[in-house]
Amino acid sequence: MRAAPLIGPRPRRGDARLVLPPHAPGLRIGLFGGSFNPPHEAHRMVALTALKRLGLDAVWWLVTPGNPLKAHGGLAPLAERIAAAQRLAAHPAIHVTDIEARLGTRYTYDTLAALTERCRGVRFVWIMGADNLAQFHRWQNWRGIARLMPMAIVDRPGASLRAVAGVAGTTLARYRLSESDGLLLATAPPPAWIFLHGLKSPLSSTAIRAGSAAR
Repeated sequence: MRAAPLIGPRPRRGDARLVLPPHAPGLRIGLFGGSFNPPHEAHRMVALTALKRLGLDAVWWLVTPGNPLKAHGGLAPLAERIAAAQRLAAHPAIHVTDIEARLGTRYTYDTLAALTERCRGVRFVWIMGADNLAQFHRWQNWRGIARLMPMAIVDRPGASLRAVAGVAGTTLARYRLSESDGLLLATAPPPAWIFLHGLKSPLSSTAIRAGSAAR
C-alpha cells in the first residue's frame, strides 16, 4: 500500500448523501461495476486478481440499481444485493458501494466521469469481464469510457476470442498493453487496456438465478 494520506470526497451541492470509500491522490483503485444479482465467488476472485496483478490499493464494487442492457424482472432490491456483496467480499481492500444510486447516474460513463471529477489524482482502472468487452460497443459512450481511464479485461469462459475479435476489441486493439505490463496499467494514459488470462470461473449470476428458480 502507498503511504498517501486518506481523504474523503469534497462536499458538493446535491451530493450530501454521497460517501465514498477512502481515497487519495496517487492511490490505484479498481472500479468493478455490475448488478451483483447475486454476488458470487467469481466476483471476489476478479477483485483479488486485479489487486495483485495490477498493483491496486483497493477495488470498489459499484453495485448498480439496474443495467440498462438487461431486463430487471428478477432483480433483487439494491439494499439486499449490497448486503450480500458485503458478506461475500470480506476483504479490507474491497469496498462495496451504492455510488451509482446516490449519484443518480444511469450509464457507466456518467458514473465514472463523476468519480474522476470528485477524486482528482486517483488512478482509477475500470474492470470488466471479457463477456462485457464482447458487447462493449453497445454501451452508452463506450469510446468515452475508454478515453476516461485504463481498463482491465478479465477472462471469462467462452468469451476470450469473441471479446477480443469484437467491435470494441478490434477498435481498441492498438491500445492494448502486454499482460506482463499489468503493474503499469494504472498509470498508463488512456486509452489503454490489458487482458488478464487465467481466471476462468464458470460461476455467473445468471446461472445461479436459474438454478435457484429450478429448485
